[in-house]
Amino acid sequence: MPMIKKSITVTDQQEQWIQAQIATGHYASDSEIFRDLIRKEQQRNTQIENIRNELIKAEGRGFTDKTPQNIMQDVIKRKQANGEL
Repeated sequence: MPMIKKSITVTDQQEQWIQAQIATGHYASDSEIFRDLIRKEQQRNTQIENIRNELIKAEGRGFTDKTPQNIMQDVIKRKQANGEL
């Protein structure tokens, strides 16, 4: 996959955190940290969108006695079983 070079600006506090991650061996470079953070955010957005879509579908099916937490757990289990999460 071709790479595109970007230039970003971070605060001193963010730079300290980035350098601490590298120093502890979690990451080898700034770029690796940013790519990992982007991947995690993309996954999170996909999960949120999946849950949103399931809630929209559920609204059309009527009422339930399940708690919101039970519904969320059911959706997550179903998505995991289907390999979607």
